Amino acid sequence: MLRRSLAAFVLASLCAVPLLAATPAPKASAVPVPAAPVRVTPPAPRNDYANAEFTVPLGEGLRAFYSRDFAAARVGFEHALAVVPDNTLALSFLNATAAQTPGELDALVNAEEDALPKNTKSALVHIRLGFSYMFVSLTGRDRNVDAREELNLALQIDPASQAAHTALGIMREAERSANRAKTEFVTALATDPQNVLAREYLARIYQVDLKDPQRALTSLIDVPNLVPDYADIYFHLASLMHDLGQYDAAVAFATRGLQADVGHVGEAGQHGYTLLARIYLDEKKPDDARRALRASITAGTDTAYASTLLKRIDDGAYGRPSPSPSPSTSPAPKKKKK
Repeated sequence: MLRRSLAAFVLASLCAVPLLAATPAPKASAVPVPAAPVRVTPPAPRNDYANAEFTVPLGEGLRAFYSRDFAAARVGFEHALAVVPDNTLALSFLNATAAQTPGELDALVNAEEDALPKNTKSALVHIRLGFSYMFVSLTGRDRNVDAREELNLALQIDPASQAAHTALGIMREAERSANRAKTEFVTALATDPQNVLAREYLARIYQVDLKDPQRALTSLIDVPNLVPDYADIYFHLASLMHDLGQYDAAVAFATRGLQADVGHVGEAGQHGYTLLARIYLDEKKPDDARRALRASITAGTDTAYASTLLKRIDDGAYGRPSPSPSPSTSPAPKKKKK
């Protein structure tokens, strides 16, 4: 339509002013040709764990944490967060590490509070302080109101913040508000599909609250490929495999968690032996269960439950009781008091 009307305009001008025929007619302006649409390639989904500059110090921090070398662990997590400042797994372990040494978590909170007045418009500053308040609450001092306030302020600045949604989901899950927690984790995963912490907690909701271990498994099964040094993920996978009746896989995952958590710091190290015992009992292997429970008692982990379960086995609650062990030829070593 534009070219036709422009030609008609030129012809009309020539007919209307014949005396000016000797004068060159004005040239028609070139009609711009629309450019071909540029294809914009959508950005690849976020995956912090594809970045070796992040995963190497994260792995170093995890190995140090599970070996109870908390000073080295903190260095590793700080280096990882220098690369990906809002990774929720690294943020959680930074705070968990600080909580292991008296005074360090308070020092971390104080430093983050000091940074806040100059960075009130920074979602990250609010997120880090919110995470630390959340961990302070886990140590027995209730800062949940402060934590929620900081996380909500972060969302006002950045409504898509996966870290803020993850932390709020953890708080909802602790309050046993499964539906609201699930909403937060799903929202976080929409922008960060490989958010390990959100996937872990979402799987827990599917397993415990929704009684759907198969759905939970799909959320967790490839996490060891992302974070092979995360011992507690093996414990959760062992629990899921136990629920699904996949006993060999359950034993393998529980054993892997115990191997990774050599210092018995996390869930894998604290409860791995008793989980193994329950798996063996479901397999009708009371002798294997006994060995796992005795290992738990020797390691000083989950001792009350391990002792109770061991007594039930010896009393015949899971089959024929075993004969009393013969007296040792030498006194049993006394456990040193810590």
